[in-house]
Amino acid sequence: MLRAVLCALSLCAASGVAAQSISVEELAPAPVAPLVPENRERVERVEAETGNLVSLRGLDKVNGKSIDVEVRSGGSVEIFGLLVTLRECRYPAENPTGDAYAFLSIRDPQDGRVFFDGWMIASSPALNALDHRRYDVWVLRCKSV
Repeated sequence: MLRAVLCALSLCAASGVAAQSISVEELAPAPVAPLVPENRERVERVEAETGNLVSLRGLDKVNGKSIDVEVRSGGSVEIFGLLVTLRECRYPAENPTGDAYAFLSIRDPQDGRVFFDGWMIASSPALNALDHRRYDVWVLRCKSV
């Protein structure tokens, strides 16, 4: 058994058993740069203006009726039985008719149950939407008056 191990290690050349030659190759160092180039998107910073009036649209999903209302900052309005309070709204400084976003609180006026509390974006209403079985509310625009 020991003889077989020594022969495998090519130490038995004198005994007449043919030894195998083992070649050892040096491995190349690992590349420093990643094999797949990184694509980092450059995010453009856009300055925002604060508005004091937001235009909202409400939809009753059962009967298909919709209503457009305007709310001042700090004010509230009732849309189809939901109390909508505007805390703040903003819009791009270079493009006042562009993408607006508003911080809204939407709750039941009778028991105070909160259905939505956060930022809602006009161009992507489904990104952070009101979760109500019958009604839908979204931001249309924000402006200063």
